[in-house]
Amino acid sequence: MRRFKVFKSLVTDSLDTITQGSKRYHLWMGFLTIVMLSGMYCYSIQLDEGLSVTGMTDRVSWGLYISNFTFLVGVAAAAVMLVMPTYILKDIDFKQAVLIGEGLAVAALIMCLAFVVADMGGPAVLWHMIPGLGVFNFPDSMLTWDVIVLNGYLFLNLSIPFYILFRHYQGKDSNPKVYIPGAILSVFWAVAIHLVTAFLYQGLQARPFWNNALLGPRFLASAFAAGPALIILVLGIIRSFSNFKVKDETIKKIAMIVTVAAQINLIMLISELFKEFYAPTHHSESAFYLFFGLHGKTALLPWIWTSIGLNVLAVVMLTFGRFRNNFKTLYFCCFILFVAIWIEKGFGLIVPGFIPGPYGKIAEYTPTGIEIGVTLGIWALGAFIFTILAKTAIGIETGSLRYGKKVP
Repeated sequence: MRRFKVFKSLVTDSLDTITQGSKRYHLWMGFLTIVMLSGMYCYSIQLDEGLSVTGMTDRVSWGLYISNFTFLVGVAAAAVMLVMPTYILKDIDFKQAVLIGEGLAVAALIMCLAFVVADMGGPAVLWHMIPGLGVFNFPDSMLTWDVIVLNGYLFLNLSIPFYILFRHYQGKDSNPKVYIPGAILSVFWAVAIHLVTAFLYQGLQARPFWNNALLGPRFLASAFAAGPALIILVLGIIRSFSNFKVKDETIKKIAMIVTVAAQINLIMLISELFKEFYAPTHHSESAFYLFFGLHGKTALLPWIWTSIGLNVLAVVMLTFGRFRNNFKTLYFCCFILFVAIWIEKGFGLIVPGFIPGPYGKIAEYTPTGIEIGVTLGIWALGAFIFTILAKTAIGIETGSLRYGKKVP
Protein backbone atom coordinates (compact mmCIF):
# COMPACT_ATOMS: atom_id res chain seq x y z
CA MET A 1 0.00 0.00 0.00
CA ARG A 2 2.84 2.38 0.84
CA ARG A 3 4.52 1.70 -2.53
CA PHE A 4 1.32 2.61 -4.33
CA LYS A 5 1.16 5.84 -2.32
CA VAL A 6 4.78 6.65 -3.24
CA PHE A 7 4.10 5.80 -6.89
CA LYS A 8 1.07 8.07 -6.93
CA SER A 9 3.16 10.85 -5.38
CA LEU A 10 5.88 10.28 -8.01
CA VAL A 11 3.36 10.61 -10.84
CA THR A 12 1.89 13.77 -9.34
CA ASP A 13 5.29 15.36 -8.71
CA SER A 14 6.47 14.39 -12.21
CA LEU A 15 3.44 16.06 -13.77
CA ASP A 16 4.17 19.18 -11.74
CA THR A 17 7.80 19.09 -12.87
CA ILE A 18 7.18 18.62 -16.59
CA THR A 19 4.57 21.38 -16.70
CA GLN A 20 6.93 23.91 -15.15
CA GLY A 21 10.03 25.42 -16.67
CA SER A 22 11.64 28.37 -18.36
CA LYS A 23 10.23 30.23 -21.34
CA ARG A 24 12.58 28.37 -23.65
CA TYR A 25 11.33 25.05 -22.26
CA HIS A 26 7.70 25.95 -22.92
CA LEU A 27 8.54 27.19 -26.42
CA TRP A 28 10.33 23.89 -27.11
CA MET A 29 7.40 21.79 -25.87
CA GLY A 30 4.93 24.00 -27.75
CA PHE A 31 6.93 23.59 -30.95
CA LEU A 32 6.99 19.80 -30.55
CA THR A 33 3.24 19.79 -29.92
CA ILE A 34 2.58 21.72 -33.14
CA VAL A 35 4.76 19.33 -35.15
CA MET A 36 3.02 16.32 -33.57
CA LEU A 37 -0.42 17.73 -34.40
CA SER A 38 0.70 18.37 -37.99
CA GLY A 39 1.92 14.78 -38.16
CA MET A 40 -1.40 13.52 -36.83
CA TYR A 41 -3.21 15.51 -39.52
CA CYS A 42 -1.02 13.96 -42.23
CA TYR A 43 -1.59 10.53 -40.73
CA SER A 44 -5.37 11.08 -40.74
CA ILE A 45 -5.14 11.69 -44.49
CA GLN A 46 -3.17 8.45 -44.88
CA LEU A 47 -5.77 6.58 -42.83
CA ASP A 48 -8.54 7.99 -44.99
CA GLU A 49 -6.96 7.50 -48.42
CA GLY A 50 -4.52 4.66 -47.74
CA LEU A 51 -0.85 4.28 -48.57
CA SER A 52 -1.51 5.62 -52.06
CA VAL A 53 -0.80 9.10 -50.65
CA THR A 54 2.80 8.03 -49.99
CA GLY A 55 5.59 7.66 -52.51
CA MET A 56 5.67 3.89 -52.01
CA THR A 57 4.47 1.57 -54.78
CA ASP A 58 4.23 -2.14 -55.40
CA ARG A 59 7.83 -1.94 -56.71
CA VAL A 60 9.29 0.08 -53.83
CA SER A 61 7.19 -1.00 -50.86
CA TRP A 62 9.48 0.27 -48.09
CA GLY A 63 10.43 3.92 -47.91
CA LEU A 64 10.85 6.72 -45.40
CA TYR A 65 9.00 4.94 -42.57
CA ILE A 66 11.08 1.75 -42.62
CA SER A 67 14.26 3.76 -43.23
CA ASN A 68 13.68 5.65 -39.99
CA PHE A 69 12.66 2.47 -38.20
CA THR A 70 15.93 0.78 -39.16
CA PHE A 71 18.00 3.77 -38.09
CA LEU A 72 16.20 4.21 -34.75
CA VAL A 73 16.65 0.56 -33.81
CA GLY A 74 20.37 1.35 -33.84
CA VAL A 75 19.89 4.50 -31.75
CA ALA A 76 17.99 2.44 -29.18
CA ALA A 77 20.63 -0.30 -29.14
CA ALA A 78 23.38 2.25 -28.50
CA ALA A 79 22.24 2.68 -24.89
CA VAL A 80 24.13 -0.52 -24.13
CA MET A 81 27.39 1.39 -24.62
CA LEU A 82 26.54 3.27 -21.41
CA VAL A 83 24.73 0.48 -19.57
CA MET A 84 27.64 -1.97 -19.65
CA PRO A 85 30.39 0.32 -18.27
CA THR A 86 28.04 1.83 -15.67
CA TYR A 87 26.15 -1.12 -14.20
CA ILE A 88 28.55 -3.96 -14.94
CA LEU A 89 32.07 -2.44 -15.07
CA LYS A 90 31.28 0.18 -12.37
CA ASP A 91 32.75 3.11 -14.32
CA ILE A 92 31.60 6.16 -12.35
CA ASP A 93 32.25 8.52 -15.26
CA PHE A 94 29.38 6.96 -17.22
CA LYS A 95 26.98 6.98 -14.26
CA GLN A 96 25.80 10.55 -14.94
CA ALA A 97 24.88 9.77 -18.52
CA VAL A 98 23.38 6.28 -18.33
CA LEU A 99 19.85 7.31 -17.36
CA ILE A 100 19.84 9.86 -20.17
CA GLY A 101 20.96 7.15 -22.58
CA GLU A 102 18.24 4.77 -21.43
CA GLY A 103 15.63 7.52 -21.74
CA LEU A 104 16.83 8.08 -25.29
CA ALA A 105 16.49 4.34 -25.94
CA VAL A 106 12.88 4.37 -24.71
CA ALA A 107 12.01 7.32 -26.95
CA ALA A 108 13.73 5.67 -29.93
CA LEU A 109 11.88 2.38 -29.41
CA ILE A 110 8.52 4.14 -29.19
CA MET A 111 9.35 5.91 -32.46
CA CYS A 112 10.32 2.54 -33.98
CA LEU A 113 6.93 1.10 -33.12
CA ALA A 114 5.18 4.23 -34.41
CA PHE A 115 7.00 4.00 -37.75
CA VAL A 116 5.99 0.34 -38.09
CA VAL A 117 2.34 1.26 -37.43
CA ALA A 118 2.56 4.06 -40.01
CA ASP A 119 4.12 1.74 -42.59
CA MET A 120 1.43 -0.92 -42.06
CA GLY A 121 -1.19 1.60 -43.15
CA GLY A 122 -2.98 1.86 -39.82
CA PRO A 123 -3.27 0.41 -36.31
CA ALA A 124 -6.28 -1.76 -37.23
CA VAL A 125 -4.01 -4.36 -38.86
CA LEU A 126 -1.90 -4.85 -35.73
CA TRP A 127 -4.25 -7.53 -34.40
CA HIS A 128 -2.65 -9.89 -36.93
CA MET A 129 0.48 -9.79 -34.76
CA ILE A 130 -1.31 -10.74 -31.52
CA PRO A 131 -0.69 -14.40 -30.59
CA GLY A 132 -3.93 -16.37 -30.51
CA LEU A 133 -5.91 -13.76 -32.43
CA GLY A 134 -3.76 -13.31 -35.49
CA VAL A 135 -1.10 -15.41 -37.17
CA PHE A 136 2.02 -14.71 -35.11
CA ASN A 137 3.98 -17.37 -37.03
CA PHE A 138 6.61 -17.86 -34.33
CA PRO A 139 9.42 -18.93 -34.64
CA ASP A 140 9.44 -19.15 -38.45
CA SER A 141 8.95 -15.46 -39.19
CA MET A 142 11.83 -13.04 -38.58
CA LEU A 143 9.22 -10.30 -38.20
CA THR A 144 7.82 -11.96 -35.08
CA TRP A 145 11.35 -12.20 -33.67
CA ASP A 146 11.71 -8.47 -34.28
CA VAL A 147 8.43 -7.78 -32.45
CA ILE A 148 9.63 -9.81 -29.46
CA VAL A 149 13.10 -8.29 -29.17
CA LEU A 150 11.90 -4.70 -29.63
CA ASN A 151 9.16 -4.95 -27.02
CA GLY A 152 11.44 -6.89 -24.67
CA TYR A 153 14.16 -4.25 -24.95
CA LEU A 154 11.59 -1.52 -24.37
CA PHE A 155 10.49 -3.28 -21.17
CA LEU A 156 14.10 -3.56 -19.94
CA ASN A 157 14.84 0.12 -20.63
CA LEU A 158 11.67 1.15 -18.83
CA SER A 159 11.91 -1.14 -15.80
CA ILE A 160 15.59 -0.73 -14.85
CA PRO A 161 15.66 3.11 -14.81
CA PHE A 162 12.21 3.18 -13.17
CA TYR A 163 13.41 1.01 -10.29
CA ILE A 164 16.53 3.14 -9.78
CA LEU A 165 14.64 6.43 -9.98
CA PHE A 166 11.82 5.13 -7.78
CA ARG A 167 14.36 4.30 -5.05
CA HIS A 168 16.20 7.60 -5.43
CA TYR A 169 12.87 9.46 -5.29
CA GLN A 170 12.42 8.02 -1.80
CA GLY A 171 15.99 9.00 -0.85
CA LYS A 172 17.16 5.38 -0.87
CA ASP A 173 19.97 3.59 -2.71
CA SER A 174 19.04 1.09 -5.38
CA ASN A 175 19.93 -2.55 -4.78
CA PRO A 176 22.38 -3.86 -7.43
CA LYS A 177 21.07 -7.40 -6.93
CA VAL A 178 17.74 -6.23 -8.34
CA TYR A 179 18.84 -4.34 -11.44
CA ILE A 180 22.22 -5.88 -12.38
CA PRO A 181 20.68 -9.10 -13.83
CA GLY A 182 18.40 -6.99 -16.00
CA ALA A 183 21.33 -4.78 -17.04
CA ILE A 184 23.37 -7.82 -18.10
CA LEU A 185 20.38 -9.16 -20.05
CA SER A 186 19.90 -5.79 -21.75
CA VAL A 187 23.49 -5.89 -23.06
CA PHE A 188 22.79 -9.07 -25.01
CA TRP A 189 19.27 -7.90 -25.89
CA ALA A 190 20.60 -4.67 -27.40
CA VAL A 191 22.82 -6.65 -29.76
CA ALA A 192 19.88 -8.92 -30.57
CA ILE A 193 17.48 -6.16 -31.61
CA HIS A 194 19.85 -4.88 -34.28
CA LEU A 195 21.03 -8.27 -35.47
CA VAL A 196 17.44 -9.49 -35.84
CA THR A 197 16.60 -6.34 -37.81
CA ALA A 198 19.58 -7.03 -40.07
CA PHE A 199 18.48 -10.66 -40.47
CA LEU A 200 15.10 -9.39 -41.69
CA TYR A 201 16.83 -7.94 -44.74
CA GLN A 202 19.48 -10.63 -45.15
CA GLY A 203 16.79 -13.32 -45.28
CA LEU A 204 15.13 -11.87 -48.39
CA GLN A 205 16.83 -13.85 -51.15
CA ALA A 206 15.20 -11.86 -53.94
CA ARG A 207 17.00 -8.69 -52.79
CA PRO A 208 20.72 -9.32 -53.45
CA PHE A 209 21.70 -5.84 -52.22
CA TRP A 210 20.87 -7.01 -48.67
CA ASN A 211 22.41 -10.49 -48.98
CA ASN A 212 25.61 -9.39 -47.30
CA ALA A 213 27.30 -11.18 -44.41
CA LEU A 214 28.59 -7.81 -43.13
CA LEU A 215 25.10 -6.34 -42.78
CA GLY A 216 24.61 -7.40 -39.15
CA PRO A 217 28.05 -6.32 -37.87
CA ARG A 218 27.82 -3.07 -39.83
CA PHE A 219 24.42 -2.38 -38.32
CA LEU A 220 26.02 -2.64 -34.89
CA ALA A 221 29.03 -0.49 -35.80
CA SER A 222 26.86 2.29 -37.23
CA ALA A 223 24.51 2.06 -34.23
CA PHE A 224 27.36 2.40 -31.75
CA ALA A 225 28.52 5.48 -33.66
CA ALA A 226 25.24 7.31 -34.30
CA GLY A 227 23.58 6.52 -30.95
CA PRO A 228 26.38 7.75 -28.67
CA ALA A 229 26.87 10.73 -31.02
CA LEU A 230 23.26 11.72 -30.34
CA ILE A 231 23.79 11.14 -26.61
CA ILE A 232 26.76 13.54 -26.66
CA LEU A 233 24.63 16.21 -28.37
CA VAL A 234 21.83 15.71 -25.82
CA LEU A 235 24.27 15.86 -22.90
CA GLY A 236 25.68 19.08 -24.34
CA ILE A 237 22.21 20.62 -24.41
CA ILE A 238 21.44 19.40 -20.88
CA ARG A 239 24.72 20.86 -19.59
CA SER A 240 23.82 24.22 -21.10
CA PHE A 241 20.18 24.47 -20.03
CA SER A 242 19.92 22.64 -16.70
CA ASN A 243 21.69 22.31 -13.39
CA PHE A 244 22.52 18.67 -14.15
CA LYS A 245 26.26 18.91 -14.65
CA VAL A 246 27.92 16.21 -16.69
CA LYS A 247 31.71 15.93 -16.33
CA ASP A 248 33.96 16.59 -19.30
CA GLU A 249 35.52 13.18 -18.76
CA THR A 250 32.15 11.49 -19.31
CA ILE A 251 31.66 13.14 -22.69
CA LYS A 252 35.27 12.44 -23.70
CA LYS A 253 34.85 8.72 -22.97
CA ILE A 254 31.64 8.56 -25.01
CA ALA A 255 33.44 10.44 -27.79
CA MET A 256 36.08 7.71 -27.87
CA ILE A 257 33.32 5.11 -28.32
CA VAL A 258 31.88 7.15 -31.20
CA THR A 259 35.30 7.46 -32.82
CA VAL A 260 36.16 3.74 -32.73
CA ALA A 261 32.68 2.67 -33.89
CA ALA A 262 32.71 5.23 -36.73
CA GLN A 263 36.14 4.03 -37.87
CA ILE A 264 34.96 0.40 -37.92
CA ASN A 265 31.81 1.40 -39.79
CA LEU A 266 33.87 3.21 -42.44
CA ILE A 267 36.20 0.22 -42.86
CA MET A 268 33.18 -2.04 -43.40
CA LEU A 269 31.80 0.42 -45.97
CA ILE A 270 35.07 0.24 -47.90
CA SER A 271 34.92 -3.56 -47.75
CA GLU A 272 31.39 -3.54 -49.15
CA LEU A 273 32.36 -1.17 -51.96
CA PHE A 274 35.27 -3.45 -52.90
CA LYS A 275 32.97 -6.46 -53.00
CA GLU A 276 30.41 -4.70 -55.19
CA PHE A 277 32.68 -2.99 -57.69
CA TYR A 278 35.95 -4.94 -57.99
CA ALA A 279 34.29 -7.91 -59.68
CA PRO A 280 30.73 -6.74 -60.36
CA THR A 281 27.91 -9.08 -61.37
CA HIS A 282 24.30 -8.41 -62.25
CA HIS A 283 23.64 -8.49 -58.49
CA SER A 284 25.71 -5.30 -58.22
CA GLU A 285 23.14 -3.22 -60.12
CA SER A 286 21.51 -1.93 -56.91
CA ALA A 287 24.90 -0.66 -55.71
CA PHE A 288 25.61 0.91 -59.12
CA TYR A 289 22.23 2.64 -58.94
CA LEU A 290 22.97 3.94 -55.44
CA PHE A 291 26.50 5.23 -56.02
CA PHE A 292 26.61 6.09 -59.74
CA GLY A 293 23.06 5.94 -61.07
CA LEU A 294 21.63 3.41 -63.49
CA HIS A 295 20.17 4.05 -66.96
CA GLY A 296 19.90 7.76 -66.26
CA LYS A 297 18.15 7.30 -62.88
CA THR A 298 20.10 9.20 -60.20
CA ALA A 299 17.64 10.14 -57.42
CA LEU A 300 19.84 8.80 -54.60
CA LEU A 301 23.19 10.11 -55.83
CA PRO A 302 23.20 13.41 -53.91
CA TRP A 303 22.04 11.63 -50.75
CA ILE A 304 24.63 8.88 -50.63
CA TRP A 305 27.62 11.03 -51.63
CA THR A 306 26.62 13.63 -49.06
CA SER A 307 26.50 10.83 -46.50
CA ILE A 308 29.93 9.48 -47.47
CA GLY A 309 31.47 12.97 -47.44
CA LEU A 310 30.08 13.76 -43.99
CA ASN A 311 31.06 10.32 -42.73
CA VAL A 312 34.66 10.64 -43.85
CA LEU A 313 34.96 14.21 -42.56
CA ALA A 314 33.60 13.23 -39.13
CA VAL A 315 35.86 10.17 -38.82
CA VAL A 316 38.98 12.08 -39.84
CA MET A 317 38.30 14.91 -37.38
CA LEU A 318 37.35 12.59 -34.51
CA THR A 319 40.52 10.54 -35.00
CA PHE A 320 42.65 13.49 -33.89
CA GLY A 321 42.51 14.17 -30.16
CA ARG A 322 42.76 17.95 -30.48
CA PHE A 323 39.50 18.01 -32.47
CA ARG A 324 37.78 15.29 -30.43
CA ASN A 325 38.58 16.96 -27.09
CA ASN A 326 37.41 20.39 -28.28
CA PHE A 327 33.72 20.27 -27.43
CA LYS A 328 32.59 22.71 -30.13
CA THR A 329 34.32 20.63 -32.77
CA LEU A 330 33.10 17.43 -31.13
CA TYR A 331 29.46 18.56 -31.26
CA PHE A 332 29.85 19.46 -34.94
CA CYS A 333 31.40 16.05 -35.73
CA CYS A 334 28.68 14.20 -33.81
CA PHE A 335 25.97 16.11 -35.67
CA ILE A 336 27.32 15.45 -39.16
CA LEU A 337 28.07 11.82 -38.27
CA PHE A 338 24.49 11.37 -37.03
CA VAL A 339 23.11 12.84 -40.28
CA ALA A 340 25.51 10.75 -42.40
CA ILE A 341 24.47 7.47 -40.78
CA TRP A 342 20.78 8.44 -40.92
CA ILE A 343 21.13 8.82 -44.71
CA GLU A 344 23.28 5.71 -45.07
CA LYS A 345 20.98 3.41 -43.08
CA GLY A 346 17.88 5.02 -44.54
CA PHE A 347 17.79 5.87 -48.22
CA GLY A 348 21.20 4.30 -48.72
CA LEU A 349 20.08 0.88 -47.48
CA ILE A 350 16.33 0.43 -47.86
CA VAL A 351 15.44 1.98 -51.22
CA PRO A 352 18.30 0.53 -53.36
CA GLY A 353 17.26 -2.97 -52.28
CA PHE A 354 14.16 -2.60 -54.47
CA ILE A 355 15.96 -1.11 -57.48
CA PRO A 356 16.05 -2.52 -60.07
CA GLY A 357 13.04 -4.79 -59.66
CA PRO A 358 13.03 -8.55 -60.35
CA TYR A 359 12.49 -7.91 -64.08
CA GLY A 360 15.08 -5.15 -64.31
CA LYS A 361 12.59 -2.26 -64.27
CA ILE A 362 13.68 0.87 -62.39
CA ALA A 363 10.97 2.64 -60.41
CA GLU A 364 12.48 5.40 -58.28
CA TYR A 365 11.08 6.41 -54.93
CA THR A 366 10.53 9.93 -53.60
CA PRO A 367 8.70 10.53 -50.30
CA THR A 368 5.57 12.66 -50.46
CA GLY A 369 4.65 15.58 -48.23
CA ILE A 370 2.31 13.29 -46.27
CA GLU A 371 5.16 10.87 -45.51
CA ILE A 372 7.45 13.69 -44.48
CA GLY A 373 4.74 15.18 -42.26
CA VAL A 374 4.07 11.86 -40.52
CA THR A 375 7.82 11.27 -40.12
CA LEU A 376 8.42 14.68 -38.54
CA GLY A 377 5.43 14.11 -36.26
CA ILE A 378 6.88 10.81 -35.01
CA TRP A 379 10.32 12.37 -34.45
CA ALA A 380 8.60 15.17 -32.50
CA LEU A 381 6.76 12.53 -30.45
CA GLY A 382 10.09 10.91 -29.58
CA ALA A 383 11.64 14.24 -28.63
CA PHE A 384 8.56 15.07 -26.52
CA ILE A 385 8.72 11.75 -24.65
CA PHE A 386 12.47 12.03 -24.11
CA THR A 387 12.16 15.60 -22.78
CA ILE A 388 9.55 14.46 -20.25
CA LEU A 389 11.63 11.47 -19.15
CA ALA A 390 14.86 13.49 -18.94
CA LYS A 391 13.30 16.35 -16.98
CA THR A 392 11.84 13.93 -14.43
CA ALA A 393 15.07 11.92 -14.13
CA ILE A 394 17.19 15.05 -13.75
CA GLY A 395 14.86 16.33 -11.03
CA ILE A 396 15.21 13.09 -9.07
CA GLU A 397 18.97 12.79 -9.55
CA THR A 398 19.63 16.40 -8.52
CA GLY A 399 17.45 15.99 -5.41
CA SER A 400 14.83 18.60 -6.32
CA LEU A 401 12.23 15.85 -6.76
CA ARG A 402 11.81 13.84 -3.56
CA TYR A 403 8.98 12.02 -1.84
CA GLY A 404 7.34 14.31 0.69
CA LYS A 405 9.16 17.36 -0.66
CA LYS A 406 7.11 20.04 -2.35
CA VAL A 407 8.08 20.57 -5.98
CA PRO A 408 9.39 24.15 -6.41
